[in-house]
Amino acid sequence: MDNKLRLKELILLAFRARVIKKLVFSRPEKSEIQKVSGRLCAHRGKDIMALEYALPGNTVSHKNLNIDALSDELDGLIGEYRQANLITTLGECEYRITKSGNAALLGADKLFNKLSGKTPDFENAIEALDNKKSRILEGNEEFLIALGISDKNGRVHDKRQGKFRQINRFLEYIEELYGELAPEGEILIYDLCCGKSYLSFAVYHYLTAVKGRKVRLLGIDLKRDVIEWCDTLARKVGFVGMRFICDDVRNTPAGERPDMVISLHACDIATDIVLNRAIELSSPIILSTPCCHNYLNGKISAPELDFVTSHPHLNGKLCEVITDAVRLCRLEANGYRVSATELTDYESTPKNTLLRAVKKKNTRKEDLLQAAGRYDRILEFLLGDKKDEYLKEIR
Repeated sequence: MDNKLRLKELILLAFRARVIKKLVFSRPEKSEIQKVSGRLCAHRGKDIMALEYALPGNTVSHKNLNIDALSDELDGLIGEYRQANLITTLGECEYRITKSGNAALLGADKLFNKLSGKTPDFENAIEALDNKKSRILEGNEEFLIALGISDKNGRVHDKRQGKFRQINRFLEYIEELYGELAPEGEILIYDLCCGKSYLSFAVYHYLTAVKGRKVRLLGIDLKRDVIEWCDTLARKVGFVGMRFICDDVRNTPAGERPDMVISLHACDIATDIVLNRAIELSSPIILSTPCCHNYLNGKISAPELDFVTSHPHLNGKLCEVITDAVRLCRLEANGYRVSATELTDYESTPKNTLLRAVKKKNTRKEDLLQAAGRYDRILEFLLGDKKDEYLKEIR
């Protein structure tokens, strides 16, 4: 059996076993459709493969196929695309056409063996399209329609699926941290560098409509037209506890302590300004997803890292990782328990790292001094005698 037929057989076998997490066809021979992605779903009690076709003009189309229709569709896909990746709960395999024109199939034998030895209680990869409990938001919420995420019937627009997943994932993190909030009383949230405030509206809805809490949410951004747009939208959907002001986040009101500070994609050191202000306000919870990371580019002077920093492309990637790691160290030095995690899938947005910080309730002075010393040593390693100039612009 040649590798094209083996790939088809393996995909159909994985479909029947209900273990497919993702199927991707890429590198087309002639087709204008650059990529076809598929996932296994349950729809009205039947298993289907939900395929998404990336069309020209940044548009997509979809097909939901049962196993017979999928079998027919695979003949065309395997013939047209030079690469296919099958990702399952039992393992992965990759099909690709080599430079010599041969069809290689990597990882197939191992996956075939695992599928053959599968037990009835294997991990099920099915994503139920009818199971609305799998996401906090359903898509028909009024604020999502007003934001242009969904149409008037509550169907999420194809081009906004990534944003919808991002919002839902962020709310899952809020849900995980809900126990850190006071069990009663009003919740005060600041969204700093709020932009169009997708997260603000989602968090406000979740805490008021789902959790039944009273919420005040303040969004701050320098773009006056965006602030006016957000303010109008909040009134339109009846979110009376939301207000927006046009100002520098350095001027965030200091009269009361927020219960949570959130920020999505504040550019470069704007993220550091947000984190600095959140620290100054002693916010118990900080959730920030950084955007670009240009500040350290050209400033790192550690000879030990020359083998990376001498290559501009790699240096940019290094600066991105180091910048976020240093941010977490600074938060630790200020008494926070920190982590960095993936906000959503990379296909939705490459700006995908979520920095989480929760204020420790009891922190020994010795621990703070130790964390502060570590932060100082890291800056000295990276910047040498210029460590005291780090982020002086935000002070």
